[in-house]
Amino acid sequence: SSEMARIAVEQLDSMLNEAGEISIYRSRLEQQNTALSFQIGEMLQTINRIREQVRSLDTEAQAMILARQQGQSAADPDRYQAEFDPLEMDRYSRLQEMSRSLAESMTDLESVRDVLDELRGQNEMLLLQQARVNSELQQKLMRSLMVPFARQVQRLERVVRQTAQEYGKKARVEFTGVESELDRKVLERMVPPLEHLLRNAIVHGIEPPAERVAAGKPETGVVSVRLTRDGPQLVIDVSDDGRGLNLPAIRRKAVQMGLIPEHAVLGEADTIAFIFEPGFSTATEVTQAAGRGVGMDVVNAEIKQLGGSIEVRTQAGAGTHFIVRLPLSLAITQALLIHVAEEMYALPMNTIEGIARVNRSELPRYLDDRGPNFEYGGQHYRVRQMAEMLHLHAMDLQEGEKTVPLLLVRAGDRRVALAVDEVLGTREVVIKAVGLQVSSVVGVTGATILADGRVVVILDLPALAQARLRRALTAETRRVSLAESEEERPLIMVVDDSITMRRVAERTLIRNGFRVSTAKDGMDALGKLQTEFPAVVLLDIEMPRIDGFELATYMRNSDKLKDVPIIMITSRSGEKHRARAEAIGVERYMIKPYQEDQLIQCIHELLPRRH
Repeated sequence: SSEMARIAVEQLDSMLNEAGEISIYRSRLEQQNTALSFQIGEMLQTINRIREQVRSLDTEAQAMILARQQGQSAADPDRYQAEFDPLEMDRYSRLQEMSRSLAESMTDLESVRDVLDELRGQNEMLLLQQARVNSELQQKLMRSLMVPFARQVQRLERVVRQTAQEYGKKARVEFTGVESELDRKVLERMVPPLEHLLRNAIVHGIEPPAERVAAGKPETGVVSVRLTRDGPQLVIDVSDDGRGLNLPAIRRKAVQMGLIPEHAVLGEADTIAFIFEPGFSTATEVTQAAGRGVGMDVVNAEIKQLGGSIEVRTQAGAGTHFIVRLPLSLAITQALLIHVAEEMYALPMNTIEGIARVNRSELPRYLDDRGPNFEYGGQHYRVRQMAEMLHLHAMDLQEGEKTVPLLLVRAGDRRVALAVDEVLGTREVVIKAVGLQVSSVVGVTGATILADGRVVVILDLPALAQARLRRALTAETRRVSLAESEEERPLIMVVDDSITMRRVAERTLIRNGFRVSTAKDGMDALGKLQTEFPAVVLLDIEMPRIDGFELATYMRNSDKLKDVPIIMITSRSGEKHRARAEAIGVERYMIKPYQEDQLIQCIHELLPRRH
């Protein structure tokens, strides 16, 4: 019988982490070996170039000797015939000796290059063998940390049973594929989200027994948990045969919370996505299990931190499916490296449906909201720039390669093609935790360390695509609400020749909920009063062209502006100036510097009169 050894789980985790570090070091060695290969190739080209130069040098030397011989023969034929040529006496010139020496050095240098090339090939073979051994080591360590899902079945059954009893419903849970194994950390962190999904299935999905019988369903509802393997992922399908999600109620709640404008057109998946918003709940009463708006957002955040994804499908009267995809291990994954606005990012391969290319000249047409969709594999994709989703500088559509890579992604019921600057290829990366602060950022699932030591963020493309849609809807909602509220907010006109005083007053008024219009002197204010109708005017006295007294006199003699309250704010504190202002009909007289609370109080006192 085989012997068993008890090893602390923390020790296995540490060993697996060290195996991941070995993978990083191996990647660095592979990168250095690739650089060495490049340098050896450069050396070969240099050798060939010098060889050609030596050959040319030798040819030039021979030509010079022949030219000299011909010159001597022509000058003194008798002497030339009597003396031996240097070549006939096996004598060589200094130039010929240097040429031959260079040729011998070239041969030696080529021998060195051959030796380096052979060593590089041996290093490459050793790295391949080390990669295979390291991969087997990692797989065995990961398998040692794998635990069967079956060990959590009793706990989840108890959750369903207790929740059904608490709400007076009849329900049972069925498990399929519980022999599937996954990382211990993944399973431990997924149990609370699974419990919440099961409670939701009972509270919101399964109908009371009488309602089920009236609908022609069995009295006892069924909640199913089905586990299957899909490549490097584990798929958990939590479904029920209840009433399904109430999409109209979800939409009404989203409008009520200001998440979307009332006239927004949304697909089913985009509407369902609102259940993952913090504080979102359609429950009519608050209980321990429902109505607080806390739960589904936590479930979604936990799944994202584990590097997984969640998809929701529902059918009215037939039930709801929550499909959770999780990595079998949190240690290693296949990722695609890309360049966006001179930044490098990693994308899990399981989030990408495909990669295509489009001519750079055609990209603006696809990026236009009214332009065509990109068609690939019989599917239509809305083209967007990846830099836009990451709040980076958009790519230059005039310069660069003729074609632009497109990453094809599915987010809910929408398909998006994301344009990136460059695709660098796939890598086996070691996933590193980034902490609560960074992992809470939408679209970030972790980070990895490249062979050269750079830290690269791992992105979640579906989450980024959904976030962009949400931002667009939220921005539209804000535009609508601002447009509606602009008419309700009082307009205050500030007339002062001091730019500092205008800015201070403007910030104070905006902070207190007013709209503000500014004028640099009385003449400027007269022009704006032709098109604007302020609720209150803040007026200085000493100004060029038209001063405050003249502007106030004009307003009091105007049928349109005679009832507009005026607050005169000036550094003149004399009784003569105050009496002149009261004679004109100025309601309030304040001395600079004034107190902010005093100014706001005066405005509020005068607003009812203006209304």
